[in-house]
Amino acid sequence: MNKAEYAKYMKGTTTVGIICSDGVVMGADMRSTMGDFVNNTSVRKVFRIDDNLVLTVAGSVGDAQEIIRILRAHSEVYKMSENHPMSPKSAASLLSIILQQNKMMPYYVQLMIGGLDGSESELYSMDPIGGYSDESKYVVTGAGTEMATGYLDDAYKKGIGTKEGVKLASRALSIAMKRSASTGDGMIIAVVTKSGYTEYSGKDIEKIASQAK
Repeated sequence: MNKAEYAKYMKGTTTVGIICSDGVVMGADMRSTMGDFVNNTSVRKVFRIDDNLVLTVAGSVGDAQEIIRILRAHSEVYKMSENHPMSPKSAASLLSIILQQNKMMPYYVQLMIGGLDGSESELYSMDPIGGYSDESKYVVTGAGTEMATGYLDDAYKKGIGTKEGVKLASRALSIAMKRSASTGDGMIIAVVTKSGYTEYSGKDIEKIASQAK
């Protein structure tokens, strides 16, 4: 696959991650596309790795599934060995090594990983060959980046809680869906706090989105 084909293949999906005072909010739409063709309308792109750790994915389904299996296995081994969960930073470092080692035959994925390290909220966005950025506020990837980022630039306030973060994420994704043909068909939003992992979809999201400005 050359660069032009890769760019076309990766243009779909919108994922959002938001740093909050009490945790992290991460979400994505549920539409899968191949070029201009919508081939699935119920694709999961948000994954619980552990109670403190969430991964969002875009790109090749097979490659994404393999990355999830690898990360979950390492997370379990790490927790058994160290007696505490793997931090988002450690997970990002591990994924960076895996992706970099495979850069000659890369995983066709774009990843976002976030969660809690103790009481600290962490969020990282990653490219397909292992580069990653430590995000201090929020990050959007994929087809709806411009629309969703424009909204978050105006709506995000430092120190917001996860309850407000879920509203912002649902609104940002809803805006992306209206303008991007490769983003749509509902969304899943995950929240990580000290209380653990919580997930919203379907009717819950519709109710939350209706409350957002």
